[in-house]
Amino acid sequence: TKTKLFDWAHYEFGSEPNTELTPVSFGLPGALPVVNREAVRKAVKLGLALNCHVNEWSQFARKNYFYPDMPTNGNGWLDVELEDGTIFRVPIERAHIEDDAGKINHIGGANGRLEGADHSLVDYNRAGVPLVEIVTKPICGAKALAPQVAGAYARAVRDIAVACGVSEGKMEQGNLRADVNVSLRRSPSDPLGTRSETKNVNSFRAMEKTVAYEIRRQAYILSHGGQVLQETRHWDENAQCTAGARLKSDANDYRYFPDPDLLMLRVTESEVEEIRASLPELPFAKRRRLKDEWGLSDTEMRDLLNAEAVDLVEESVKAGASPQGSRKWWLGEILRLANEMQLPLQALAISPKDVAKIEEMLSSGKLTDKMAKQVVEAVVKGEGSPEEIVEKKGLKVVSDSSQLLDAVRKALKDNPDVAEKLRQGNMKPMGVIIGLVMKETRGQADAKSVKDLVLKEVSK
Repeated sequence: TKTKLFDWAHYEFGSEPNTELTPVSFGLPGALPVVNREAVRKAVKLGLALNCHVNEWSQFARKNYFYPDMPTNGNGWLDVELEDGTIFRVPIERAHIEDDAGKINHIGGANGRLEGADHSLVDYNRAGVPLVEIVTKPICGAKALAPQVAGAYARAVRDIAVACGVSEGKMEQGNLRADVNVSLRRSPSDPLGTRSETKNVNSFRAMEKTVAYEIRRQAYILSHGGQVLQETRHWDENAQCTAGARLKSDANDYRYFPDPDLLMLRVTESEVEEIRASLPELPFAKRRRLKDEWGLSDTEMRDLLNAEAVDLVEESVKAGASPQGSRKWWLGEILRLANEMQLPLQALAISPKDVAKIEEMLSSGKLTDKMAKQVVEAVVKGEGSPEEIVEKKGLKVVSDSSQLLDAVRKALKDNPDVAEKLRQGNMKPMGVIIGLVMKETRGQADAKSVKDLVLKEVSK
């Protein structure tokens, strides 16, 4: 949203601290909040995408430290796909609107952490920004797949939020984070054990690692006769473990009470249906459709998902590339360059339109595969468009048959033993002749044309 949940203060990530505020942002006495209609619409939209029931009437409540939230959607579910193609259903307890807290910056400690800091500063810009908290029911039955289910679920939520226009889903800006709750029990018939809650885990990989580590930690404690504490913890990326923060309160310790400054909120059935009609094709259904349309196997589609390249391939296909050709470039040369530069595919200078243009040049014979790779690398490095790079580097396939024929005859003459093998039907040394012709033409010959000319020459 352009403004916060209960006031008109604008919010933009990275703004100068404490510059995007109103009296409502501070919760000052006498400052009256008014709920942001668009925030409610977006929350309902996300709830519907998560298969939740939307309450007609909702009551804003405060915790005893003035942290408003509002139950909005409940009793939903989300199917997530694991790496082996297994579908796992995650039950959802509720999704409700909250307004975010301010941000505390610890000064003097390593990586902005409290440990070692000599003082802290509070930035209230984020205070009041609308967020949706999605609470799952206990996710049972995952067993050894529990870490993978957690990661797949969080990724699915992010993809849905982005598809619905509810969030930009940028992890580095805190658009999505997770509180990871883990508890163990000896058998499905036993009650759930005491849980730990690892707060504000801000990467999918860290979520998976948190679940795996907490399972091991709690199993060790219980197997040695110890007792798991109900506490909040945090994930330490450097140490690759969770660390205790404080003992955790139960919900009844928060002393919820109805917010005295906000009216009951009503979302009518007709409004819900209007929002439902605006839902886009959701990611899971879209991927199934694209997989069938593109003729990909489950493994090929999962490779695209793991590289977060589905949308890039889709846009390339819309721009005129073939699905297989587009997939080849994004998961091949472009992904290699992205890994070298330690950047996500989306951050590279090459666009789906560029990929479509390069593939068109390749398929029409204007470029060889080797030339096309040179063009891809130059585009990724920001040297210009595919057309500009082809022009600047003088990349052009030698299509003059007489020039190619001269190069082929020279290569065969200089290598009579290879020529003799080819005449006898042994095609293994064909690459030697093609390589020599490529060298002669500075890599600008079309390999297929060269091969055809060689076969004609040796058959005489």
